[in-house]
Amino acid sequence: MDMRAVIMAGGAGTRFWPLSRENKPKQFLPIISEKTMIEETVHRLLPQVPKSNIYTIANFEKTKVIKDLFPDLPEKNLIIEPQGKNTAPSLMLATARIYLQNPKAILAALPADHLIKNTSLFLKKLEAGAFAASQGEHLITFGIPPTHPATGYGYIQFSQENALQIQEESFYTVQGFQEKPEYEQARDFIEKNNYFWNSGMFLWQTDVFAQKLELYAPSMFSYWKKILDALKNKDKDLLNSIFEEIPSISIDYALMEKAEGVLMTKGDFGWSDVGSWSSLTDIWPQDKEGNALRGKNIIFNSQNCLLYNPQKLTALIGVKDIIVVNTEDALLVCHKSDDQKVKDIIKKIKQKDKTEYL
Repeated sequence: MDMRAVIMAGGAGTRFWPLSRENKPKQFLPIISEKTMIEETVHRLLPQVPKSNIYTIANFEKTKVIKDLFPDLPEKNLIIEPQGKNTAPSLMLATARIYLQNPKAILAALPADHLIKNTSLFLKKLEAGAFAASQGEHLITFGIPPTHPATGYGYIQFSQENALQIQEESFYTVQGFQEKPEYEQARDFIEKNNYFWNSGMFLWQTDVFAQKLELYAPSMFSYWKKILDALKNKDKDLLNSIFEEIPSISIDYALMEKAEGVLMTKGDFGWSDVGSWSSLTDIWPQDKEGNALRGKNIIFNSQNCLLYNPQKLTALIGVKDIIVVNTEDALLVCHKSDDQKVKDIIKKIKQKDKTEYL
């Protein structure tokens, strides 16, 4: 089985401002360990996927950073997207590249900035998912068993009946994808017991991907054919023009939500999308009051706070459930419950033309 891993590294990481910036977004930061998040992702794969089969996709500037981080990855595997147009165009380009090499290759699309605690279990399930993708016309995804009624994740609805058993793993028929819900709806999902969080990780055989596009996303399939032509003819100008026109849309909206034959297997390998500052509370070590701290500090009568300030001594007195992030030129202070709104700060900065803070 010819499995290729494509690491999606084009994200902006806006929810991790002010540490995450345009020239050094979240995936290039050592947030969960001493390694950058993309280094964690690549090294996690290496026991099973050789470097010759690991690809990245990002814009030109981010690809330069990737090249510096991984000088031993084949340069031809560093796929440059002409511009960021969300995950559907990105994965169409990556899949087309591999399709032209081997239309039966299995592509595993993996975000560059997720945490997976149990690497061995992840690799076991990745292999099972790749094998499932090679057996029939299936698109495969991982669903994360929910631990609470989260409103920051999309959900996958699945049937618990007639699951396929492949390499000791159960693969369930996906019945639908749900948008990020309000709290009451999320709680209802949890109670029904057949809704898992959407991990944003996918596997497919490259020719099956093309077939599914043609059947369920014909408007995107027309761009697929154009991308193939551009790659066959090594026509960068044509590829640039395609990315000027192609809709900016996620692979979930473009294909996964519409396609038949989507299977989900359980991603119970200690996953987090590390999607906001508050998510680090469960990742960084905590003191006895539940504070997650990086940098010199004095803490008095404060609980459940998250602090990042490696450059200065920080004192917290009588505060609870707040986030403090200090960088050389910007300071963020917010309540934990508002950390999803950090991305709105980026909009305000752009409106005020303070681009030096981006």
